[in-house]
Amino acid sequence: MVKDLNLTETEMRDLGYRVVDTLVTHFNELPQKKPVALGTRKEMDFLFLEEAPQGATQVNDVLDFVVKNVFTNTNLVTHPKSYAFVPGPSNYVSVMADTLATGFNTFSGGWNASPAASELEIVTINWLLKMFGLPPKKGGGLFTSGGSVANLTALVTARNKMCGEDFSKARIYLSDQAHSSNVKAIRIMGLKKEQIRIIPTDSEYRFSVNKLKNAIARDRLEGYVPFCVIASAGTTNTGTVDPLQEIAIICKEEKIWFHIDAAYGGAAILSQQGKKLLKGIQKADSITVDPHKWFYQPYEMGCLLVRDHSWLKNTFIEKPEYLRDIEGNESEINFYDMGMQLTRRFRALKLFMSIKTFGLDAFAKAITYNIELAEIVERLLRESSRWEVISSASLAIINFRYNPISLELSEKEIDELNQHIASKVTESREAILATTILNGQVVLRMCLINPRTTIDDVKETLLQCESFASLKLENVFSV
Repeated sequence: MVKDLNLTETEMRDLGYRVVDTLVTHFNELPQKKPVALGTRKEMDFLFLEEAPQGATQVNDVLDFVVKNVFTNTNLVTHPKSYAFVPGPSNYVSVMADTLATGFNTFSGGWNASPAASELEIVTINWLLKMFGLPPKKGGGLFTSGGSVANLTALVTARNKMCGEDFSKARIYLSDQAHSSNVKAIRIMGLKKEQIRIIPTDSEYRFSVNKLKNAIARDRLEGYVPFCVIASAGTTNTGTVDPLQEIAIICKEEKIWFHIDAAYGGAAILSQQGKKLLKGIQKADSITVDPHKWFYQPYEMGCLLVRDHSWLKNTFIEKPEYLRDIEGNESEINFYDMGMQLTRRFRALKLFMSIKTFGLDAFAKAITYNIELAEIVERLLRESSRWEVISSASLAIINFRYNPISLELSEKEIDELNQHIASKVTESREAILATTILNGQVVLRMCLINPRTTIDDVKETLLQCESFASLKLENVFSV
């Protein structure tokens, strides 16, 4: 029984073994599970709503309740048929690393509090700097909760470096396919709506270089100060990579900060295909990467890399009196000086342990498999008279819609049909499949970054989609 917030040694071991057994069973049985959780607020209230208990409950009973009720009512984003948004196909070594970091409750903010944790963050950041071609000695970065905070940290740093205290005339540029976290970050920074320039993309959803040049020139003529361009290396909608080399040239000529949001697609740098697509990423002043996406890490783990580590320190450092005893010397990095968080969890451990365990070649092989799988899916769709590819496979993302050539459907009917397909797939709980909007069209989107996903998984889902579509069309047409 719990006493003074402690368990006995036997109780701790028993609980730990049961948790590990639960996780191992989950990983092994994942393909047989339903990936979708459906539940109303009323149903969830019925399961969980209660007053905080005053007395104790046997810990095994609590664990049983959680396993039975919580994780059966949660989408399984590691499932092979989780295609929507950006799946989270983590690996077991990183899960155990996270367990260790949480169990030891390591404070990863300052050197003197945890020199080994700080050193491992330096080491893993250096691995990433090398991957992306940023200078390892002068460059730097830090791990964050995710891409949203990494983007915010980058843009605040850019504003500080390029504008100083007065940013009233500052202008920032991003495409209409840039991730929404960038717009949130700009608003949090205090920039007004009119200071944000949303540049339309071309027919392939890439940043229009000519339109960017025109916008910068017009703003300069009107007395404004262009200070930052945000490019995408793998947009969330289509996986598209902006013309990084061309944008880099513009930023250098115009003396504008070049930020690349590679939260989704950055890991593709490990594959031959990705390396070609991401050519020019080494020219960035700052890069956002999300290891909890395509580096197969558990949530939460984002990362910001910068060309010069002093930019972060000059932006965020504060020296309160209560930290004076743990400052350390110049070579001993305090990561709380590099970003917003003072208290930081030990995020570096999971990336460190998984790369040490499997090696970068294994990660590269998995990423290459994901890219090639999406290309195979594209070929299957193009060979079918029922499907229409809306955006080609790019960095393991493909967009398509059900539009049989035997029928002359209106755009409205096609939109309604594809929305219906996604809804019915979700209701079936067999796969996590969602829509997005491209050029005003409702399309189905697959993000195939899970190395456990097979072509048979995708074929089964497409057949299910076709079945739902046929049933829907039977009510309208004779097919």
